Amino acid sequence: MHTKIFSATTIGVHAHQVDVEVDLAFGLIDFLIVGLPDTAIKESRQRVITALKNSGFKSPEKKITVNLAPAHLKKEGTLFDLPIALGILKAARMIEIQDSFLQETIIIGELSLDGSIKSIQGALAIACDAKKLGKKRIILPKCNAQEAALIEDVEIIGVQNLVELIHYFSGQGLLQATKTNIEQCVAAEKTEALDFADVRGQAWAKRALQIAAAGRHNVLFSGPPGSGKTMLAKRLLSIMPEMNFDEIIDTTKIYSISGKLGSKSLIVQRPFRSPHHSVSQAGLVGGGTFPKPGEVSLAHHGILFLDEFTEFKRDALEALRQPIENRIAEIARVQQSVQYPASFLLVAALNPCPCGYLGDTTKSCACSENQIQKYQAKLSGPLLDRIDIKVSVQAVSYEDATIAKTADAISSKTLRDGVQKALIAQQNRFKTTNKTNSMMTAREVEVYCTLTENAEQIMKKAFSRLNLSMRSYHKILKLARTIADLSESENIDQVHIQEAIMYKS
Repeated sequence: MHTKIFSATTIGVHAHQVDVEVDLAFGLIDFLIVGLPDTAIKESRQRVITALKNSGFKSPEKKITVNLAPAHLKKEGTLFDLPIALGILKAARMIEIQDSFLQETIIIGELSLDGSIKSIQGALAIACDAKKLGKKRIILPKCNAQEAALIEDVEIIGVQNLVELIHYFSGQGLLQATKTNIEQCVAAEKTEALDFADVRGQAWAKRALQIAAAGRHNVLFSGPPGSGKTMLAKRLLSIMPEMNFDEIIDTTKIYSISGKLGSKSLIVQRPFRSPHHSVSQAGLVGGGTFPKPGEVSLAHHGILFLDEFTEFKRDALEALRQPIENRIAEIARVQQSVQYPASFLLVAALNPCPCGYLGDTTKSCACSENQIQKYQAKLSGPLLDRIDIKVSVQAVSYEDATIAKTADAISSKTLRDGVQKALIAQQNRFKTTNKTNSMMTAREVEVYCTLTENAEQIMKKAFSRLNLSMRSYHKILKLARTIADLSESENIDQVHIQEAIMYKS
């Protein structure tokens, strides 16, 4: 007896249909799984047989052959346990399921030995593409139902165990489709952000971060230990706009594929990823035998904070160049190439020298010239060329700290109001909420970055004196455009271009 159950797997952030074909034949009792399965899928034999037994079903004493089609598509994970078990039961005629129902349904889930159905990775990604695959519903673990139900045009049926699902097919039990209230989820997951008012002084650094948030410009902080670089970076989220529905789905999809959702049903706040400097290249940009998202993708629509920037491995840092430029992390393997979205705002922090006190006004540097050169050479020119804003952060003096206690400190609300005005200007300019000044093409720079006569003269002098590349030239113009938006100016004036050049030089 032969039967077919429809399932799916994820490659990158997209779902691909997998036909789980089960055949029972007379002969030596055996259980074979073919179709390019990984080790986890091959181990399904033991999980499925034991789960069937503990759910009250006897495994057929026949040769069981399971084919995962298409055979050229590499499969991984444990999400095929449930469709394999159902295929065996249907092929053995222990249960009856209408073929028309199966044609419209994707079934995914991992089986425990007691027959309960455990969570899987990538449920949201599969739900997003279910319609494209011609499916109307998804049967999946109960604990994955909330995230999948974010997609409204697909019926999501969550099940807790195999027996419950069998009763549903036989008409002995009723399973309700899961519904998710996006507004309630957003409200439940929100947490209070840190406030810039807690940071004493550092008005210039706060200004730089406001510009960065308004136009999505990458930032590099340089300063001695304890000057507040990390405090500033952690508060950047407080002035960035709230995520829209599409951004929530995109980000949650990546976390679902990575298995990092945990108890959350969705990601409603912009990610803030701060990997340790010992992270590998694969950990930072993605990779592995079965390519998984790295930190650049987990920071999608959010912030990637790299503290102790010069301590990261050289190969890992150089691998950042392509995701920063293209906002996509592409992982190439012999068998397949996978792309993960990686539109993040990079914030990096470093000490200016090995001891950390080069240029410090309170403590002298103890490093030799050779040590300083070697230390700074860890960062390549092409990588630094992709950073829009460079800010020197000095330690706060006692006077600044005490003045800040009594004066009105620059708060996140004040900075966020300016950011919002600039974003509205960009939204009107590009006719979309998904594009900012940093994402402009060369053609768009020519159209939207109009310089006044004085600004043009300053830019001309800076181009030759600073020996700017075309990438640096365009980045200065984009930065100036954001500064002009913050001041609600239609054209880029002298003060705007001067500030932009200062941040870039």
